[in-house]
Amino acid sequence: MLIDFFFTLKDAKVPVTIKEFLTLLEAMQRGVSAQSLDDFYYLARLTLVKNEAHFDKFDRAFAHYFKGINAAFDPAAGIPLDWLVQRMKRELTPEQIAALEKFGYEQLMERLNQLLQEQKERHEGGSKWIGTGGTSPFGNGGTNPEGIRIGGKGGNRTAVKVWEQRSYRDYDDERELGTRNIKVALRRLRRFAREGHEEELALDATIRATANNAGYLDIKMQPERKNRIKVLMLLDVGGTMDDHIERTEELFSAAKTEFKNMEFFYFHNCVYDHLWKNNRRRNAERFPTWDVLRKYTPDTKLIFVGDATMSPYEVLQPGGSVEYNNEEAGAEWLARFVNTFPHFVWLNPEPEGVWQYRQSVSVIRQIMNNRMFPVTLDGLERAMRLLSK
Repeated sequence: MLIDFFFTLKDAKVPVTIKEFLTLLEAMQRGVSAQSLDDFYYLARLTLVKNEAHFDKFDRAFAHYFKGINAAFDPAAGIPLDWLVQRMKRELTPEQIAALEKFGYEQLMERLNQLLQEQKERHEGGSKWIGTGGTSPFGNGGTNPEGIRIGGKGGNRTAVKVWEQRSYRDYDDERELGTRNIKVALRRLRRFAREGHEEELALDATIRATANNAGYLDIKMQPERKNRIKVLMLLDVGGTMDDHIERTEELFSAAKTEFKNMEFFYFHNCVYDHLWKNNRRRNAERFPTWDVLRKYTPDTKLIFVGDATMSPYEVLQPGGSVEYNNEEAGAEWLARFVNTFPHFVWLNPEPEGVWQYRQSVSVIRQIMNNRMFPVTLDGLERAMRLLSK
């Protein structure tokens, strides 16, 4: 069975070797991990993957290969069932959905605190308690136009806060592009200049000078060609951006190729008081946003990448972040970036035709002075043209 797993990883472009595979088999033979699928996953990732950049490829290959075979492992050794596991889904009519109670942000948080004190057991399918599959604003797996998701997976994407620790993955900057269109569009921003000492051979000038010198070699030198463009890219990751991973990776990969002087940071939904560069260590390795604002010069080209799809609270409300209680609203931080870097754009992977239906998109477009462009060939060309002015 594991031999096929090995070839599945190879097909997924995970650079695993026979030596690493034998290490995994030896560890299993010596009983390093318990007989559960979770333990085997961590052991396999530890022995087979040597670079964090390949974690996502490994995860997808693992999920594809081991889908539906949990019975091969001892269930008694696994993790106990979460009390919020979804067991019931309800289908509601549009009239029922429209009739659901809709709280404001402050009322949601106050009501949640009350329920946490009152509720003593697991609950399913109701309209009041924290549970699954109901119409309550609290829990997961149900239907409510505005609530707080506690555990479980996102479905309707109407939560204004998410009560769980989520794991995001870095965008793959080595992704092979199926087209060169993105690179061509981004290349409009590049500006080269002859600077510094004469460090490289001027081949064309040398050929001309040698020909004019009756064939005697006449070497000509020129200053090294350097790219003067400095780019700061801030990328939204996780949540609704999971729908746009492929397009964002293409953009990120092309940008890393075209812009040699590029720095990047991640954020989730909206920019707040800290950013990060590695999603697996985002809680341990944070970069204060103030430091980022002060580090780069005003001539840096600022590029936001995100779908701008979130609850309006996350942009306008202190404490509106779905992950923690931010002291200042996201709009304040976005305004600081706009004021610090005069050359900025926002690239949105969502189709431009649906922007009008997203209230948060309208808010962010206003903060960005309407400098929001779709991630299309025409959109990228317009964005690069604006940045180059």
